[in-house]
Amino acid sequence: MKTYTVAVLGATGAVGQEMIKILEERSFPVGKLIALASSRSVGKTISFRGENIPIELACNEAFAGVDIVLGAAENAIAEKFAPAIRAAGAVFVDNSSAFRMNPDVPLVVPEINAEDVKNHHGIISNPNCSTIITATAVNALNALSPIRTMVVSTYQAVSGAGAGGPLELMGEIHALNEGKNYTPTVFSHQIAYNLIPQIGGEQYEGYTSEEMKLQNEGRKIMHLPDLLVNCTCVRVPVIRSHSISVTMRFDRPVSIEEARFAISNAPGCRLVDDLGAKEYPMPLDTSDQDLVYVGRIRRDLTDPNGLCLWCCGDQVRKGAATNCIQIAELLVK
Repeated sequence: MKTYTVAVLGATGAVGQEMIKILEERSFPVGKLIALASSRSVGKTISFRGENIPIELACNEAFAGVDIVLGAAENAIAEKFAPAIRAAGAVFVDNSSAFRMNPDVPLVVPEINAEDVKNHHGIISNPNCSTIITATAVNALNALSPIRTMVVSTYQAVSGAGAGGPLELMGEIHALNEGKNYTPTVFSHQIAYNLIPQIGGEQYEGYTSEEMKLQNEGRKIMHLPDLLVNCTCVRVPVIRSHSISVTMRFDRPVSIEEARFAISNAPGCRLVDDLGAKEYPMPLDTSDQDLVYVGRIRRDLTDPNGLCLWCCGDQVRKGAATNCIQIAELLVK
């Protein structure tokens, strides 16, 4: 079997560590793994296949001889190193938002638009975590009848803000239980016992940057250039897995039976939809695995062509690291 030299850019972060874990879990044909991070982490090690891999400095020279670079760093780092990665002849599968809306860069969810990988010019973008989870949940329905509009509310776990999110939530809970004060630094307000209806900065007519991603990225992934999305993103005091409420409008009525059958057979989905038995997708059930759970499927009482559902997925895995590895798997095939 042919093997590949794989570099993980941002190897010490939550997504980078998850990428390395999933490379091993899915038996990706790694001949050599290079773990790259900032100077603060150089000299540390990370475990891969029973070996301690040294953390190396992320610099232009580090990409020589690399076949695939998995990006788990912020936009500025991705933009800084993309020219060197391409010059080295590697393919950059990037989890940041730096290149997602570039028309020359494929934006890929393998269960939906795997063929788009073939159009890359050295960079392939991984979509936003909530976009991946939502698109995976609704794509089978889009095949029944094109989706024209979606009204979406996301309930996003604190780990979506990075490793500091869960620490802040736990720190606040502990401090409050002790009757002490805790000044938030990761989130703009206390997240313990609270909801924060803002993720990202204001971008368009009161919508945040996070909220606009679902429309802009969804159009590109599902090849629906006229898709319209109203989205409200909410940070919730949940450790892991994002939950999403979706109301869709189609060209024609889509029955509940059609929808359930389509989703039960959709790649990357698991149908969990029995209200009487109190069975529906929840963050605790969807964490640390790669399927998007879909349930609460019901007709929209405001529009005969509408349908509602609820979905949950692990935003660190399917919403970030696993989707990147799946894209890399398409490349090596």
